[in-house]
Amino acid sequence: MRVQSTTSEYGILGVRDVDFHLDRYPPSPDLAELVERHWVVTWALPPGRRASVTLLPQPCVNVVLDRGVLAVAGVGRERFTYAYTGEGRVFGTKFRPGAFLPFLGCPVSTITDVTMPAARLWGPPAEELAARMTGSVPELIAQMEGFLRARWPAPDPQVALVGRIVAALLRDREVARVEDIVARFGIPARTLQRLFARYVGVSPKFVLRRFRLHEAAARLAEEQDRPWAEVAAELGYFDQSHFIRDFGAAIGLTPAAYAQACRRREEPVGA
Repeated sequence: MRVQSTTSEYGILGVRDVDFHLDRYPPSPDLAELVERHWVVTWALPPGRRASVTLLPQPCVNVVLDRGVLAVAGVGRERFTYAYTGEGRVFGTKFRPGAFLPFLGCPVSTITDVTMPAARLWGPPAEELAARMTGSVPELIAQMEGFLRARWPAPDPQVALVGRIVAALLRDREVARVEDIVARFGIPARTLQRLFARYVGVSPKFVLRRFRLHEAAARLAEEQDRPWAEVAAELGYFDQSHFIRDFGAAIGLTPAAYAQACRRREEPVGA
């Protein structure tokens, strides 16, 4: 049975694939309950040129191989900018929201906004894995998946529950407030907050807002002449000042200024 996606393909701010290329790969079926996807970013810049990409992270934990170092990146609440030169690549495995807790063994909120060496969690085998991961993308995926299979945790029914809730936050336009989730799933608000703090690392309100802002930024980048107020209304923001405030806090620009930067194909924000 195909497992429903619990994250979007958004998160990169501005016009996509200007100086880099992003590829996504589905996990093997036996890992899809906990792993959302694998991803690879590659670039090849001429000598002397520098570039950067700014991201607004998904509410997910990633295991990332960058410059030979394997790290566990917790959910990031703030945007960040990655600068690069020459030729290179970064490989990552994105876990479903809530699905990393069985590997971590403690609340995911303990690593929110934290990037730590994977060896802190898995010991020397993580460093040995990083040293071996130098081949093709299919080889990287096979190595990472083999590593995870050897450490696959016992089933946790709460992970599936969190996944269903996150899928509703992601896709259902009728879910405009946390209270809508409380009513639909019959979970008391305080219980829902504790569940998300433990499994996702951020609140359900944060997840809902992040998904909506991801989509808003993507639409404004792709349809740069479309009125931003129309985009806001489609995404459930009927208070324009509220949308401007949320968008500016997350992206660093007003919706209109962001669309203008995308129209000029400029890097719209900085770290």
